[in-house]
Amino acid sequence: MLGLAATGCASNDLTRLGMPEPITEQAERVLSLWQGSWVAAFAVGILVWGLMIWTIIFHRKRSEQLPPQVRYNLPIEALYTVLPIVIVSVLFYFTARDQAYLLETEEPADVHVEVVAFQWAWQFNYLDDTKEEGGETLFTEVGVPNPDGTADPSTQPTLVLPENAVVHFDLHSPDVIHSFWIPSFGFKMDVVPGRDNAFQVQLNEGTEGEYIGRCAELCGVDHTRMLFNVEVLSQADYETWVDEQMAEADAERAEAAETAEEPEMSEGTGAGGTDDEGTGANSTDAEGAESTEADAEGAGVGADDAEENDE
Repeated sequence: MLGLAATGCASNDLTRLGMPEPITEQAERVLSLWQGSWVAAFAVGILVWGLMIWTIIFHRKRSEQLPPQVRYNLPIEALYTVLPIVIVSVLFYFTARDQAYLLETEEPADVHVEVVAFQWAWQFNYLDDTKEEGGETLFTEVGVPNPDGTADPSTQPTLVLPENAVVHFDLHSPDVIHSFWIPSFGFKMDVVPGRDNAFQVQLNEGTEGEYIGRCAELCGVDHTRMLFNVEVLSQADYETWVDEQMAEADAERAEAAETAEEPEMSEGTGAGGTDDEGTGANSTDAEGAESTEADAEGAGVGADDAEENDE
């Protein structure tokens, strides 16, 4: 009763059996597999509990007489050998089917995001195509680790996505193994150094809102700081946001280009300064010539004084 009361806050919390509200078609498939697994578990549990209760009630001790002893029962032994194989085979089939669906990346995507996980933050590069097809970065959202080692929401990046769209994720790590996890996706994937993993999702319509994301792999001492925000916008709002990000990225590139040109101008000025230095060197030569003339005059005066002394 306590469990029912705790999960009865929303109409479908109980049927989701602890899973978050799915916002993608892939998450709905995961939720369906999760619910089916619980149905199978309950069926096996009811069967086992029923047999135990039936045995306790109808085969309890009634006298001191020893009941008939049997060494084996072929039908029952065949049943409890075949039945688990059937259950495992059915679960394996649905798991393999859904895994293949979750890893499918052939459908053309509307948004391409490269997820870079590093110690200890996230970087989201919005691309014009997949990394496999040579996609280039249009603009970037990057988080900054808090120097004091605590999680700071103001430095966490925000992954912005449009609703009712196909989003392709390319995963990359430059240091250690991380795990990209958005609970509302019902799915997570490791981010492995030297191996670029990829997956994609179909965001459902009507999922506009804010969600959370995190690293689900123990990646180091500040693993708990690897948090990020997820914001799903309507298509119109998302396009407006993309235009703003593109404008900011273009402005930053223009500023970087101007900064790169300034040293070249400074070098040109330095060349002019070299000419001035050359002029200074000529002045030095002139000064040296004047000094030579003065020495000559001094030598002449010294000769006249010597003649007067001889006289």
